[in-house]
Amino acid sequence: MQAWRVHTPGEPIEAMRLEEVPEPVPGEGEVRLKVLAANVNFPDALLARGQYQIRPPLPFTPGVEICGETEDGRRVIANPSLPHGGFAEYVTAPARALLPAPDTLDDAEAAALHIGYQTGWFGLHRRARLQSGETLLVHAAAGGVGSAAVQLGKAAGATVIGVVGGKAKARTAEELGCDLVIDRTADDTAQVAARVKEFTGGRGADVVYDPVGGEAYTASAKCVAFEGRIVVVGFASGTVPAPALNHALVKNYAVLGLHWGLYAAKDPAAVLACHTELTRLAAEGAVKPLVTERIPLAGAADAVQRLADGTTAGRLVVVPALDGGGSR
Repeated sequence: MQAWRVHTPGEPIEAMRLEEVPEPVPGEGEVRLKVLAANVNFPDALLARGQYQIRPPLPFTPGVEICGETEDGRRVIANPSLPHGGFAEYVTAPARALLPAPDTLDDAEAAALHIGYQTGWFGLHRRARLQSGETLLVHAAAGGVGSAAVQLGKAAGATVIGVVGGKAKARTAEELGCDLVIDRTADDTAQVAARVKEFTGGRGADVVYDPVGGEAYTASAKCVAFEGRIVVVGFASGTVPAPALNHALVKNYAVLGLHWGLYAAKDPAAVLACHTELTRLAAEGAVKPLVTERIPLAGAADAVQRLADGTTAGRLVVVPALDGGGSR
């Protein structure tokens, strides 16, 4: 089979090589899946660079979330067992963690429903306790993680402010349903915060969803509301902020960390319950992954690099059948 592999860490476009390799052999408690679609995630870039918290043995195949087909023909969502990641024709995955792919979503959409939406759901509902009528501020609102949070926020009855970088991404955020879109390339940190305060009548955002860090977090702390909650999801900017706890004390807000993988390890029943809820929302049309590109397997390294460079909107999904054959 064909698979992209990393032999030496580096930038994805240089480190990832498309090779002919044997099909992976399932270990105890695992199953082999045919890859129908593999969603491109920021952790894939970090894996290629050797910067992710998990460092699989070299050589390895990136690709942390897929829609796949079992040997008995079921369509499922899975997190492949590294080092045999999803940018390949076949993977292995833990049998106990397989989730049914929603019938209302195609393969590419189903592949993108898992990590980003689960992270959004746990961040907004389990950590921040977002309530209907509250104001939600989402950084990188046109990206894969941010677009999921926007949709989940609207589904929860929140007023959603989206912060994006550039006019094209602003249009995407508007189409997603953001009630206010702020282009950070046109406004500095102070102006972003001022616009949020103006839009909310001086109150600020009740919940902030931040997968960016850096200057995005600085803006968040300036405009979070009394008893507001800042959910720290990641650091796509490359800068890990150092929160001033005296500021949190004086303004009376909370800074909440969100590591979805811990739920998968410590509370798998909650992950299943979340998937059931996401499946319901997808069936109702309240959420639908924003798949902007379906890419053949041969284009996976370029897709991971573009995501790492911050030039993409929505989700890029690798569909091996586009190299030849058909997909649902």
